[in-house]
Amino acid sequence: MDKNKGVGILLLRLVLGWGFLYAGLAKVIDFEGSGEPFSAFGFLKFATGGTAPGMGEGQIVNPAHDFWVGLTANPALIDVINFLVVFGELAIGAALILGLATRFAAIMGALMMALFWLAAWDFQHGIVNNQLLYGVTALFLGYVNAGHYYGVDAIVEKASETTRAPVLRLLSGHLH
Repeated sequence: MDKNKGVGILLLRLVLGWGFLYAGLAKVIDFEGSGEPFSAFGFLKFATGGTAPGMGEGQIVNPAHDFWVGLTANPALIDVINFLVVFGELAIGAALILGLATRFAAIMGALMMALFWLAAWDFQHGIVNNQLLYGVTALFLGYVNAGHYYGVDAIVEKASETTRAPVLRLLSGHLH
C-alpha cells in the first residue's frame, strides 16, 4: 500500500464518517436547543417540492413530491423513517470512522444520500449538490475498500473466521 494513498483515503473516510455521525448526533442531542425531537415530517411534507433554475418559489418541480408528502399521512411510518434516518446516520458514521464493515456502510450511506437527493430535488444550482457529493464519496470509499487503510476491516480480514464466512468477507470488503 502506498502510504500517502492510505492516509488520503483514511482522511476522506474520517471526514465523511464524521459528517454522518454528527448529523445523527445533532438529531439525538438537539445541539440547537429546539426542545423538539427530530422528525422528518416537516421536510417530507413541506420541503420536497424541489427547486430548478428559473422556477418560481413554491412551484413544485419534484416528480416524486406526492410520494414524499403521502408518507406523512402515516404517523407509524414517520416513526420508522425517523428511526432509520437517525440510526443510519449514527451507524454509517461510526462504521466509516472505525473502518468497520466499510463497504456495507458506504453502500448504505450512498443509498441514504440518493434518497435524500431524490426527496430534496434541489437543482437550483445544478445537479451536483451536497447529497450527491456525499453519496459519490461514499461509493468511492466502498469501491477502494477504505476500511483496509488504517481501519478495523484490515484486522478483521486477517482473522481465519473471516476468510471462511462469506458474509464477513463481503462486509470487510474481501471479495475473493
